[in-house]
Amino acid sequence: MAEQGYGFPPLVFRLHGGAPQVVREVLLERGWEEFDEEVQQEGDWNLYWRTSGFRNSDYENILPWQRLNHHPKVTHVTRKDYLVRHLRRMKCAFGATLYGFSPSTFILPNEYTKFLGVYTKNHSSRYWICKPVDLSRGRGIFLFEDIKDLVYDSSVIVQRYISNPLLISGYKFDLRIYVCVKSFSPLVIYMHQEGLVRFATEKYTLASLHNLYSHLTNTSINRFGLCYAMDKERVGKGCKWTLSQFRCFLHKQDVNELLLWHKISNIVTLTLLKAVPCIPSSPNCLELLGFDILIDSSYKPWLLEVNHSPALSVDCAADVTVKKGLIGDFIDLLNYRTIDSFRQKGHLRKKYTRSGSKDLQPKVFQGILLSKTLHATPIRKRSWTRPISTSLGSRDIGLCSVNASARNSTVYANRPVSKSKSYDKSTEKVIAVEVESDDLNLRPKNSTRNTPSSVCKLPSLYENKLKSPTFAWNCRTPDRGVPACRVGDFILTFPFNEATWKASREKVDVKVVVNEVQKLTNRLASSFNANERMKTGSSRTGGAVRDKFEALLWGPKDPPLLSECCFSGSELKSKGV
Repeated sequence: MAEQGYGFPPLVFRLHGGAPQVVREVLLERGWEEFDEEVQQEGDWNLYWRTSGFRNSDYENILPWQRLNHHPKVTHVTRKDYLVRHLRRMKCAFGATLYGFSPSTFILPNEYTKFLGVYTKNHSSRYWICKPVDLSRGRGIFLFEDIKDLVYDSSVIVQRYISNPLLISGYKFDLRIYVCVKSFSPLVIYMHQEGLVRFATEKYTLASLHNLYSHLTNTSINRFGLCYAMDKERVGKGCKWTLSQFRCFLHKQDVNELLLWHKISNIVTLTLLKAVPCIPSSPNCLELLGFDILIDSSYKPWLLEVNHSPALSVDCAADVTVKKGLIGDFIDLLNYRTIDSFRQKGHLRKKYTRSGSKDLQPKVFQGILLSKTLHATPIRKRSWTRPISTSLGSRDIGLCSVNASARNSTVYANRPVSKSKSYDKSTEKVIAVEVESDDLNLRPKNSTRNTPSSVCKLPSLYENKLKSPTFAWNCRTPDRGVPACRVGDFILTFPFNEATWKASREKVDVKVVVNEVQKLTNRLASSFNANERMKTGSSRTGGAVRDKFEALLWGPKDPPLLSECCFSGSELKSKGV
């Protein structure tokens, strides 16, 4: 990691107003530096974190060393009415068996007549829940049984209420699953091993639909309930568990845990699959999504909604356990390299050290120049004091030598900057790197901004508009290869084999992906009986059939390979393992 390497400038993060405090804390602990717009140049940052979405210009002007924490147009998945339309089209195309994980939903007021027809005919769906399409944290949500209670003044969705949720000691709960979409083209999905279980703070009952503390699990609502601080039976104080605690509960209930997690993984994949054509490729972006999953009394998982910026506030011990590790693993997925710490031209000034005289002497230096497209003129005031290493691996970037002899700073302050060209044979592209003359402005460290009138001023360094040298920037992203199976507690859940990788490379082949998901689900379901489980367990010592993905099954703390779960002992033997 560049952020940990000695001799390199620290990576810089930029937070927009309202960004979670835990993000700042994690980045500072990892040795990052926070962006200061008063002393740093506009493009001199590596990560820009916003709770809301970015502007189109932010995506268009992004530089090679920069990352954004949102992909463009992700509202196709996270806005409730858009999500309903996408899932409805996929359900019509591939059937309710595969896409039956979302309750019946109607978008009002446009589909009011259709909803009224279903409401009057289907007496089994007595309870409904109404949600505004563009609000979060439980705002504006209410339940109703009588259509007379359906009152709204904006666009909403009306969804069949799942009235038989799985309960723990009488309390309703749902799961907050954290998902990182590393890329939409090709589609690469990671799911975090750790997440949150969010409880309602009063026991579940259908006798009172207006009691939100009984029916809603949003922390933003339940923290104001009278029972929030009480030590509730089995649940404890507050309203959150970690997923690890929930796995312990499932283990005691003798639930087919691996199959349940795989069903949840399928929900995530199939939900994001339809949105791929709507979201443009942005290789310097990552998206952290929050999937809200409800499990009913028959252990079937249901998708409730997808959150664009899942809450990262820290309110309890479970939050600390989950969210600090989540952010750290998310930063690792951003795939920063050593070269990313050399932003623009600021690092060139750091090659000058103070000699015995009052002048500054340049050292012989071989460094890296990065492409610069933002022409900010202010000189960076803050200095970084550690020396820059002169040895960098060739895997990071092509090198451009900048050799300088020890000269007097006054004499050579206005020396010309030469122009050279270097070509990358693989891409045959030349990208300019600007080295403005203020990089070579040699000033004693104890000098002040207001120079006394008795001192002779140097000519303006901006009068000579010299063309900058160029070097080859390899525009190919290193993330185009097979993604890592695991980054921290993020587990690769898609692609999970060669077929799904090939089907999602360019224009996603939805039919192939859906077929592979179905085949894997059927193989997992058929292999999880007692005999097969014993055979699979004995086969792990002898190895398993693996491709270059070595895909991991999300769910347990140390998940087995999918191939180990899908193949019985006899199948492995027949394959020569």
